[in-house]
Amino acid sequence: MPIADPVSHVVVIMLENQSFDRLLGCMRAFDPMIDGVDPSTPRANADPLSGQSVRQATTNARGARLDPGHDLDDTLRQVAGGECSGFVSDFVQKYPRSTPADRQEVMGYYAMDTLPALHALARSFAVCDHWFSSLPGPTWPNRLFVHSGTSLGHTKMPEGFHPNFHVYDQPTVYQRLQERGLPWRIYYQDFAQSLVLSHQWPHKTHYHRLDRFFMDAAGDARDFPAYCFIEPKYFGAHADDQHPPHDMMRGDALLARVYNSLRVNEALWMSSLLVVLYDEHGGFFDHLAPPEAVPPDEHTAEFAFDQYGVRVPAVLVSPWVDRSVVPTTFDHTSVLKYVSDKWDLGPLGNRVAFANSFAPALLTRSAPRADTPLSIPVSAVEAATAEAEMNQNQNCLLSFSHFLEAVLGPTRPAGVLADRNRRVFRGATQGEVARERLEDFLSDPVEVSPNAAPTGK
Repeated sequence: MPIADPVSHVVVIMLENQSFDRLLGCMRAFDPMIDGVDPSTPRANADPLSGQSVRQATTNARGARLDPGHDLDDTLRQVAGGECSGFVSDFVQKYPRSTPADRQEVMGYYAMDTLPALHALARSFAVCDHWFSSLPGPTWPNRLFVHSGTSLGHTKMPEGFHPNFHVYDQPTVYQRLQERGLPWRIYYQDFAQSLVLSHQWPHKTHYHRLDRFFMDAAGDARDFPAYCFIEPKYFGAHADDQHPPHDMMRGDALLARVYNSLRVNEALWMSSLLVVLYDEHGGFFDHLAPPEAVPPDEHTAEFAFDQYGVRVPAVLVSPWVDRSVVPTTFDHTSVLKYVSDKWDLGPLGNRVAFANSFAPALLTRSAPRADTPLSIPVSAVEAATAEAEMNQNQNCLLSFSHFLEAVLGPTRPAGVLADRNRRVFRGATQGEVARERLEDFLSDPVEVSPNAAPTGK
C-alpha cells in the first residue's frame, strides 16, 4: 500500500562533467534493464584523424588528460541528428594534435567497481537512467537550473564575471524554502558557485564549510536542514569535483563520506533522501539522444531551450527507495519539482512546472528497507599534484571571487588586497585566493541586496 512521502531531509550533491555511459554504463551488467553499455556491441564514433572508428572501451584513467568540449556548440555537434556520433570529431576540432589514447578516452567508460562508492550506491538503490542535463551546455547554466529552474537564457560560461552581463537574479528554490519557513543550507569546500545567484547574497548565514555538514549529520536529526546542497572542491590538487583532469577517486571518496555520515545516524537516515547528480556530461560520450524539453521562460535569444542536454549519472539513495531502475525522463529541475510538490513551494518557471518528479520512487514502501549498506568503501586517493592549468569553471569562479571582493565584500586594507592580486598570478594559490575572497564576503555582517550594483572599483 503506498504511503505518504516519508522523507523529511533532502540532500543533493552535484559533481562535475561526466556522462551516464562513462560512469554508470557498466551497470547494465548488473541489471540488464539499465540502458547502459553492451560490451558485446559497443557504440562507436568516427575518428577524422585516423579514419577509423573509436569504440566504447573500459578506461583506467584517474582523470582525463584533456578536457573535452562541452559548450553549447560542442554539445550540439556531438548529438547532431540524434545519432550521438559527433563526440570524437568535436574533440578533434578542439584538439587537432590529440593522441589516439586521448580520443579513446572520450569513448571510455569505467568497469564495475572501479568507482567503488558510486557503483555501490547504484547497486543498492535506484538508478535513474534517463536523467539528462538541463541544457546542452556547460557547468554554470546547468547548475543554475538545479538551483532555480532556469539559466535566464544564458548558455555560456562568463568570460570574466560582470553583473551587467551575467545577471542571475531569478527566484531560487532557497527563496521558496525561505518563504515556507523551511531550513536550508549549502555546504561547500573551497568555493560556493551557487552564490552567483544574486538572491543568495542576503542569506550568507546559510552557507557553511563541508565540515559543518558532517557535524550536522552526526547531531539530532530534528536539527538537520530540510534541504541542503553540497558543492565539491573545485580548486587545487585536492579537488574532488571529478572535472578533468582531477582525480576521479577523490570525488568517489566524497560520495562515500557523505553517504556514510547519513547512514551512521539512524534517525537521520530513516528520514533522508540523498540525490547524487552530475551537472553535465563534460564532452564524454553517451549513446542516448537528448529528448525535447519545455523552455523554462521567454529567454530564448541564445538557444530555444527546447532540448535537454546529454544524459548524466543520477542515483536516488534512501531507505525508502527500492533497488531499482527508474526509466522516467528527468532533468535537474526534477529535484525542484519534487521539493515544490512536497512542500507546496512557490513557482519556479515552466520547466519545473512540467518536469517529472521522482516522488513515485519514494511512495512504494510501507516500511523502510533494512538491507541498505551500513557503509560503503572510501576510495583511496593518489598523492596530490599541482594543477598545471586552470579549467573553464575555475577561471569563472576566480573572476566571480574578484567581484565578491571588489563590489560586494567588506573593505580590506590595501596591503591585503595587493598581496592577493599578486598571488592570483601564481597558479598554485589561485584557489586559495578565491576561497579567501569568498570567506571575507560570507563573514561580513553587512547584508547585501540582490540588487547591489557595481561601484566601479
